[in-house]
Amino acid sequence: MLDHESVRRLRAHAQALAGGAREDSAEAVVRRVFAIQAQDATASDLGIRVRGRDITAQAIRTAYEKERSIVRGWYMRGTLHTIPSDDARWILRLLVPRGLATTSRRYQQLGLDDDLRQRADHLIRRVLAAHGPLTRAELTEHLTTLGIPPDGQAPFHLIRHAALTGILCHGPQCAGEATYVLLDDWLPSTGRFRWEEDAALAELARRYLAAHAPATSEDFAAWSGLPVTWARRAWKLLAGSGVITEYGGLTMLAGRMEELPRASDTPDVRMLPAYDNYLIGYRTREVSVPAVHEARVWPGGGLIRPTVIADGLAIATWSRGSGSRSNPVNAFEPVPPQIEQGIDMEKEAVVGFLRPTA
Repeated sequence: MLDHESVRRLRAHAQALAGGAREDSAEAVVRRVFAIQAQDATASDLGIRVRGRDITAQAIRTAYEKERSIVRGWYMRGTLHTIPSDDARWILRLLVPRGLATTSRRYQQLGLDDDLRQRADHLIRRVLAAHGPLTRAELTEHLTTLGIPPDGQAPFHLIRHAALTGILCHGPQCAGEATYVLLDDWLPSTGRFRWEEDAALAELARRYLAAHAPATSEDFAAWSGLPVTWARRAWKLLAGSGVITEYGGLTMLAGRMEELPRASDTPDVRMLPAYDNYLIGYRTREVSVPAVHEARVWPGGGLIRPTVIADGLAIATWSRGSGSRSNPVNAFEPVPPQIEQGIDMEKEAVVGFLRPTA
């Protein structure tokens, strides 16, 4: 049986957030954790930074735009994530049917029937081939030729539909704004899908456990957006191949218990961005955030505040202040000098990361 402290240390280490674990490149970070929450572009960059060793914002842009080793798109739960580029196609193939099904009611509310969505897909493919990369506003202008009102949510959902069906993905930034490109142009296909059907489901569960264990099948379902019945089938597939081990109702990849980092006299302090997957990659939160302080991290309205953790335990929230050296931290309780020192070091690192380059 694992106690909360052991579970927390294992999870934080798996996420490269404790025990001194850090990766040397943006690609290595994303491969380790498989998916970085990316609905807020700056927060996703900070999510890579906090797991890396001296990774700069420019290095992350290089990984996205020159190396094209990582890509941003609507993956788990139909939410923007950054994942390894060579995983984009099989993940879409596995998750798209569920993503489209959960959005069907919204399509109906917006008057986006099958025929209109198909015509929009065709138009988006054509204009990106001729004029891409294009911003959301530029794609919206083209969509108005189909009678789509430029205001409201219809253009966004049509662009997202084209992403879910494998037509487009995020491309290079233009004056700090996201653009879209044809997936097949941006990330040329390497042949057949890497995994299909049950093999894809099992592989996604294995990737999840590598980055989040100890966890349960219900945690995997909450993270992926897949039905619990699918998650349980994934667990059975992994158990059948002997790659997982159970510890008192929690699952790990076989052999990972040996990676439990030893407690250190010097706490490992990290400043997580808003919406970080360390906080939302599970069905419940009690292991990483003390219940008495949970409302300070999740204040309501869908917000998840940037959080300071020490050895994986949330100890404060923080915010990106208006000043160039302003990152106010609001501790839940008074912190000892060693943690205060760690916070100061992280604040300086965040300031340097966000500082505009000449």
